[in-house]
Amino acid sequence: MVKLRLRRMGARNAPFYRIVAVDARIKRDGKYLESIGWYDPKPEPFKLQIDQEMALKWLRTGAQPTDTVRSLLRRAGVLELWHNEKESAKKAQVETQE
Repeated sequence: MVKLRLRRMGARNAPFYRIVAVDARIKRDGKYLESIGWYDPKPEPFKLQIDQEMALKWLRTGAQPTDTVRSLLRRAGVLELWHNEKESAKKAQVETQE
């Protein structure tokens, strides 16, 4: 199973995180499949950058985001795009059945 989760980077007391697609059995800072963005919690307000196309690609293939990554994807608007995409696919499927 593939998960979307945070990978810690940075120095002591100055963390930042990469949002990565990784096999669920790999350690937190182990080898990852693809990096889809980054998150810096230290500045006020925090900094967040996510490649929406890559995130949607991994969500379409069944990757499961962790709770923290899910909240970051929600703030970036990726989950809304994914939800709208799924709803339009369901409507198209219902229309073809009728």
